[in-house]
Amino acid sequence: MYTLPEMAEANAAFWAALRQVVNLPTLPQNLSPPPPHLPTRIAPETIFSQMCGYPLKRLYANQYTILGTPLYNLPGCATRPDGMPTHCSFIIVARNAAFNAPADLRGQKFAVNGFDSNSGMNLPRRLFADIAGAAHFFSAVTITGSHVASMAAVAAGDADAAAIDCVTYGFCAIYRPEAIAGLRILAQTPASPAIPFITSSATPPETAAALARALSSPAMAEALAGLRIMEVVPPRPEAYEMVLAMEQEAAARGYPTLA
Repeated sequence: MYTLPEMAEANAAFWAALRQVVNLPTLPQNLSPPPPHLPTRIAPETIFSQMCGYPLKRLYANQYTILGTPLYNLPGCATRPDGMPTHCSFIIVARNAAFNAPADLRGQKFAVNGFDSNSGMNLPRRLFADIAGAAHFFSAVTITGSHVASMAAVAAGDADAAAIDCVTYGFCAIYRPEAIAGLRILAQTPASPAIPFITSSATPPETAAALARALSSPAMAEALAGLRIMEVVPPRPEAYEMVLAMEQEAAARGYPTLA
């Protein structure tokens, strides 16, 4: 999920370490670049990936196996009392904007990376459902195609606000501080389970088990730290029912669509 060009070395080190720990000749030598858009399905040959929980639940039922959930050492990430790592979205606005609270965004222009995104759409929909009053809240909602593009739209004045995955925002703060220099965090959404590592449901069970064990191996600690990951918690598939519960809660409040 997090593939800024500046992170290429850290991602490559992570994959090299994982291949060494798993020690299976069937694992590819290198990670493939992520597709520009969500695929219509999770390809059966997908051996390892990271996928947002909302499309996993909405689009890809029975097509994946969760290998583990990373806890990132970045603002906005936390651990629930039951041990499940979480993340949230930051509602960002221009640094000099007059907005002081989410309610101040009524009638403004909002940017989303895509309507299939938990952090870009589902989490802010749940946040604004409490204040929208079962009505359109924004004057316009524009799809940008990525969190980075949404931040750029707000910085350029093409949008008044956007919801940015806190991990993406954290990595931009590290690698591209200029991208957030003109922005500030207005609020943060409710938390949801962090974005998990997955494999295709067609992956042999013994391979999936080996990958899951490797992710929590002490031998992975250095490579994980390079990606600001403190630990990878074993699979908890039931935790991701929460992303659909947030969708249902927004609808129950008369706000089924971020609008």
